[in-house]
Amino acid sequence: MGVSGPIRVVVAKPGLDGHDRGAKVIARALRDAGMEVVYTGLHQTPEQIVDTAIQEDADGIGLSILSGAHMTLCAKVLELLRERDAEDIKVFCGGIIPDADIRELKALGVADVFTPGTPMQSVVTWVEANLRPAG
Repeated sequence: MGVSGPIRVVVAKPGLDGHDRGAKVIARALRDAGMEVVYTGLHQTPEQIVDTAIQEDADGIGLSILSGAHMTLCAKVLELLRERDAEDIKVFCGGIIPDADIRELKALGVADVFTPGTPMQSVVTWVEANLRPAG
């Protein structure tokens, strides 16, 4: 692609989970690090999230999931990206996710998983290292 400019990340809260403090903290940390962040708000469907990421020409999608539905929601987002030929958009997620599920999520294609207590700088550093457009 060779896109220049800041890294673009869509931060989303899929499903019925109503707690968005973590998503807002991540969005602010990424923005403070010079990235362009689109926060989609609460109760987004995987379809809405993927549509937003494609429209915004995002480099990545950060999913914040505390509801326990991470396996289903992440799998659906990845499936939609494949269907839309947008697999270059990397998906990472955060939330209350058991270790066993982290391995499964990575096997599905989630680039990385951040659990509560992960330092913000670790997330920012990972995003800079993994979502920076080549070129």
